[in-house]
Amino acid sequence: MLRMRGVVIVAVLAATLPACKIIKTPTAEEKAAEAAKTAFDPAAKVDAVWQSQAVTFLQGRAAEIREVTDLAASRPDEAGQKYGNPRKQASAPWTYAVKFTGKVVAADTQSRAATLDVDTDGDGKANAKVQIGPAIRGTALRDALEFVNFNEFKNQIEWAQFGKAFNEKIATDFLAKVPRDGLTGRNISVVGAFPLPASGQLPLITPSALNLGQPE
Repeated sequence: MLRMRGVVIVAVLAATLPACKIIKTPTAEEKAAEAAKTAFDPAAKVDAVWQSQAVTFLQGRAAEIREVTDLAASRPDEAGQKYGNPRKQASAPWTYAVKFTGKVVAADTQSRAATLDVDTDGDGKANAKVQIGPAIRGTALRDALEFVNFNEFKNQIEWAQFGKAFNEKIATDFLAKVPRDGLTGRNISVVGAFPLPASGQLPLITPSALNLGQPE
């Protein structure tokens, strides 16, 4: 009788124990694949907003370069509210959206950070310096966008990568098609953005759109 009771107790204990589940340890490849699903992709984030939001916003926000630079020189905050991103970080410099047509009066294409000096008022002197890459300095396009907010990003690294991705976007989308020779004297039209320049310096324009006229 005692032996039977012991058997019953063992059976009851066995029935109440939870079933053991074997968990497979993921391989390095599986871990990498899972991490890739949630990894930050700055290029994809730029692609998602470029044509529908960024290009449209900059075109609508931009004013003629003389109007913007005159106001920025005397009242930079007012110019920023009108032509830039009023939601910028408090410590960040103002960045302004601008548009202009003009003539290329000088071209520096020996550097990877190539630029064009553009006369926009017909006096033969440059009023703007336009970046044509492939290396693009700064993050003017990102910084001019009102719908972009630093607080939406995990950290400063992602924010910086996002700004760089705008530069890579324009470098591959249209700046790569800009020739490196015979640029002086050609007509050009630009929409873009620039940070407030140092005194005596030309505004350094990062273009969101650029059209180059045929050689004359």
